[in-house]
Amino acid sequence: MFGNKRKILLGLILALALFADVANADYIFGTPTNLGPTVNSSVEEWGSSLSPDGLSLYFESNRPGGEGKTDIWVSTRATKEDDWGVPVNLGAPINTSAIEQSLCISADGLELYFNDHPLGRRAGSVTDGGDLWVATRATVSDPWGEPENLGSTSNINNSKQGLGPSLSRDGLSLFLASPWPKDPWLNDWDLYVATRPTRDDVWSELVNLGPTVNGVNSTSLNSCPAISADGLLLVFSSNRAGGSGGQDLWMTRRSTADGPWSEPVNLGPTVNSNKWEVEPEISPDGRSLLFCSSRIGGHGDFDIWLVSIDPVVDLNGDGIADLVDMVMLIDAWGTDDTLCDIGPMPWGDGTVDIEDLKVFMAEWEKQNPPAQP
Repeated sequence: MFGNKRKILLGLILALALFADVANADYIFGTPTNLGPTVNSSVEEWGSSLSPDGLSLYFESNRPGGEGKTDIWVSTRATKEDDWGVPVNLGAPINTSAIEQSLCISADGLELYFNDHPLGRRAGSVTDGGDLWVATRATVSDPWGEPENLGSTSNINNSKQGLGPSLSRDGLSLFLASPWPKDPWLNDWDLYVATRPTRDDVWSELVNLGPTVNGVNSTSLNSCPAISADGLLLVFSSNRAGGSGGQDLWMTRRSTADGPWSEPVNLGPTVNSNKWEVEPEISPDGRSLLFCSSRIGGHGDFDIWLVSIDPVVDLNGDGIADLVDMVMLIDAWGTDDTLCDIGPMPWGDGTVDIEDLKVFMAEWEKQNPPAQP
């Protein structure tokens, strides 16, 4: 009986589907949890990057057993429900006696971007403040090739230094932080983006994300940008006014992949502490946020933490997802209602449609499991 009603409701919803402009959904952050002593050590673990299947976690650490001062490591797991395995050093040619840091891996797993550091420069560095490098491989089963300095094949590392890369899902936009044209040692950085028409083309000059994101006449340290898989959410760290500690995580959103960015919003005291929160990474499905923090409760100076990003499916606020919420979703079908736009990412895609229904039904089934025979 219930199954037939559900089919009728689904058919009604599909029949009401329309198109609309993009908007934002409601979502909340869970309680941050430490990734634990297998990934984190008694020293420092920084910027992380997830493989598209969520089964490989790349990060930087100065733990013993590396090639140099700070290296890139990878931890793997069999399924998303399993714990992370013992980290493995990527070894040469990725890691050297220099500092390898601030990394990101492409959505297809074939490109690995990272920075060196002015206090640990790789051979072939061309700037004084740390260069951006990229290593490639033919398949995810192949070894990484020799990293290439982007200054040799693009406009990055030449006129404008770029640090802390985050690559868009299509591989055509690269978000970076840069002190250009200022002194890289000053506490004054902006966020930029470089683009390319295809993955076979060179990167463009860096373009400043503008005063809405970076602030007007700002002297803040804006760094560590992380772009979501749908390109609509950018999380970054900043010491701008309004934060909780030395560096906080902030987010800015846009309605389309080429639209303007909104005024940044602090992620709040659930995520941010009175310590440092930096190096964010949004999971490919948009359901969690990894970040580095020196907060109390870690295993070393800086650890990697995880916090869930949860869509709000209790649309009327009565504490449960039920038929009342379903009716609200039906009434909003085809619109850009921010309350009901909860999928496929927690922040929505601008239209109340089948993607939102999928998210709602998944939560419904959690709260209303079928009766056991």
